[in-house]
Amino acid sequence: MFRGVVITILTLAIVGTAVWGYQEHREKNAILINAENNYQRSFHDLAYKMDLLHDEIGNTLAMNSRKSLSPALADVWRLTSEAHTDVGQLPLTLLPFNKTEEFLTNVGNFSYRTSVRDLDKQPLTDQEYATLKKLYSQSQNIQDELRNVQHMVLKNHLRWMDVEMALANGKEATDNTIIDGFKTVEKTVKGYDQTNLNNVSNVSFQKRDDQYKNVKGKQISKNEAINIAKKYAGINKVKHATVSKNGKGANFDFYSVTLLDQTGNEISTDITRKGGYPIWLINKRAIGKQKISLNKAATQAQHFLNAHQFEHMEMFESSQYDTVGVFSFVTVQNGVRIYPEAIKMKIALDNGQIIGFAADDFVKSHYKRSLPKPSISEKEARSKVNPKLQIKESHLAIIVGDLGKEVLCYEFLGTLDNDTYRIFVNAQTGNEEKVEKLKDTEQIYGSSI
Repeated sequence: MFRGVVITILTLAIVGTAVWGYQEHREKNAILINAENNYQRSFHDLAYKMDLLHDEIGNTLAMNSRKSLSPALADVWRLTSEAHTDVGQLPLTLLPFNKTEEFLTNVGNFSYRTSVRDLDKQPLTDQEYATLKKLYSQSQNIQDELRNVQHMVLKNHLRWMDVEMALANGKEATDNTIIDGFKTVEKTVKGYDQTNLNNVSNVSFQKRDDQYKNVKGKQISKNEAINIAKKYAGINKVKHATVSKNGKGANFDFYSVTLLDQTGNEISTDITRKGGYPIWLINKRAIGKQKISLNKAATQAQHFLNAHQFEHMEMFESSQYDTVGVFSFVTVQNGVRIYPEAIKMKIALDNGQIIGFAADDFVKSHYKRSLPKPSISEKEARSKVNPKLQIKESHLAIIVGDLGKEVLCYEFLGTLDNDTYRIFVNAQTGNEEKVEKLKDTEQIYGSSI
């Protein structure tokens, strides 16, 4: 009997130790996964901010109005601050990256000091315009190098925790794609002739938090949310589905749904509990070789919107990133484009499946508007545009102005050098409201072509 008790105690001790070890292992893995996710988010945010920074600097080159130029330069300043934050959250403390950070500081300093002065009394000088063009070119080089690193990270499923371990152990000289990529970025920036300016404190800019006041319909259940998610993902059967309500304190109620399809791919989406409208959807599957054209994918995107009761939508922008087509649609009411009601979609060019869907702006802003009449003619509005631009087409459009209110504008699509811009001129006052640089055809990174 004593022997049986001892065996039982030893068995329980072994089981307890195993359970404790398993829990320790799970907790350690959870910490590592959380750190890896944070690093991945910061890196991809950095690459995205550099895209925006390059475009925003380009926008300033096309602007003709001092009123537009000041907020645009303030946006450049904001983006440099956000990019600084993203760099600071990467495990690069042991890797020299000071030249890139110095470049961001100099861009921020220049844009700040230019944006806060009275540009009507002290307009941009020829030298400052030349500086902007130089910054535009330099930001393009950094953008390209970061995109190459991003391509390799995604293609080879690289982990930032390996970077942290390599740097901590002094093994950065070994073959590490991420470290090598950031050294290339740093080397690219090192040759720039930068002007040292006095440091300026960063200021946080915060976007207005819109309410989902225009959403209509009945409250849906969790099962209905899963079915809506399956419909938008284009799948009938799933291995597993989870759904949860959003936490307290949010301005609207939604379900977060995660699906695993039959091949194990994960699809995530948020769906409004009122009306069952998709806010966003991401299908995280691998994408094969391109089999359909960008034009065919655009047609499929239009059919998808029509089939899901998104009516009177018109595509206004499309681009291709490797084997993914990206399309932007906007509502058209009585011939006027309603830009607050925009929808963006990503389509896999291997089989035409929807792998990304962002309808947040549409869900927030969709309603029947009473549209105002223009106070100035299109010819008068056209005269307000930078004469260096070659205008290719024009439309009437509603956009959200700097004060957060909707404004009727004349929209002009034009080219300057090798870039294409969209210019919005207020149809009541003739002021230049906004300038946007359109995306070029995306370079395929990692290709020798």
